[in-house]
Amino acid sequence: MQPTYGQAWRALSVATLAFAANFSVWTMYAVLAIQIQQDLALSGTELGVMLAAPMISGALLRFPAGILAEYLPARTLWIGLMIAQIPALVILPFISSFWGFFALGLWLGISGVSFTLGVRYVTDWFGRRQQGLALGIFGVGNAGAAISFILLPLLTNWFSWQWAGPAYAVGMVIVLLLFIGFAPVTPGFIPAYRPAWRTQLHPLKQLQVWRLGLYYFFVFGSFLALILWLPNYYMQAYELTLNQAMAFTLFFVITSSMVRALGGWFADRYGGRAVNWSVFWVCLVCLFFLSYPPTTMTIHGLQQDVVLRIEVNVWLFTGLIFVIGVAQGFGRASVFKLIHDKYPQQMGSVGGYVATIGALGGCVLPIAFGFMQDLLGIASAAFMVLYAVLACCMTVMFIAIKSERYKKELNEALSSDFYDER
Repeated sequence: MQPTYGQAWRALSVATLAFAANFSVWTMYAVLAIQIQQDLALSGTELGVMLAAPMISGALLRFPAGILAEYLPARTLWIGLMIAQIPALVILPFISSFWGFFALGLWLGISGVSFTLGVRYVTDWFGRRQQGLALGIFGVGNAGAAISFILLPLLTNWFSWQWAGPAYAVGMVIVLLLFIGFAPVTPGFIPAYRPAWRTQLHPLKQLQVWRLGLYYFFVFGSFLALILWLPNYYMQAYELTLNQAMAFTLFFVITSSMVRALGGWFADRYGGRAVNWSVFWVCLVCLFFLSYPPTTMTIHGLQQDVVLRIEVNVWLFTGLIFVIGVAQGFGRASVFKLIHDKYPQQMGSVGGYVATIGALGGCVLPIAFGFMQDLLGIASAAFMVLYAVLACCMTVMFIAIKSERYKKELNEALSSDFYDER
């Protein structure tokens, strides 16, 4: 059994810091998009497309980056990735059109690849029994989105919002230097797994990998989508100010990110599938209430009409979103625990593929949110979309559990020679 090597916790700490910085760049459009929408008068669908731009490139590059990380040091690739982001941040003040912001979003989206490279880097250092905890702690780097929700409003008070890019570029240079100086190089004695590249594609033929990707599409993809969508939703549905909307979204981001380490510990102790199934049920109940639009009902009585108004107020909404965020944090950790249990030597390729599917949720779902909102004219349409996605995930998991149970019982019956030929 693989042991946990020296300098493992130092490697994990530096990797988590770097991932937080990269994640803040990947999600900075969540804050900037509100100002951009006002300046360019974007529709709901156009807003969704622009929010999806960083997610598209970040998602599609995760799988090839995961394969590449099996042959080249993940640490080296990560350094190159951070260097490549800096010019995009510097030129942000000079962009002034919808398609310009879309193209720049695609460039900034490469920061999303940091998760795949970080997973490949971290897993080399830890033993099997600590993988859930280690990956859970690393996943706390999702809280990097909180940097955007705290820092960007402050920057817009001091300077024009366009200068957030150069400010982020300075921060990325600092993180890059810290990573180069303190992230330990993976020792040569740690076992390496470098198969033929075609071998890396074999797991894609297994339904199990696709199922894991679907689960991650919900627990991570919807988390990304909500980060991007919640500020605008709070302002539309509850008429909050920008700062109030950012504060509520920040609460969601921080709590969902910080519990990921606890979710990893639970996955180590109780199993990734058990944690995942529980997460889905909790989210299903919450999404049922969030999907219900504000409704006014008139009951015609004998003497007078009785008017009933049913709606989820801002505090109940925030409470339900908090529960969903915590559940998603547990779910993100448990999915990667499952991946390591089943594909311990292919965390780059399989982990990269599952991360790709999850990140695609971050680009597909905001577009779906905007389209359904424009189509139905209902703000809560976004949660109807999430409810449908989750229903698909739970159906697939239920069928998979039943199928595996049936195969296990059949194999046990055959091995016990349950029939007699006499």
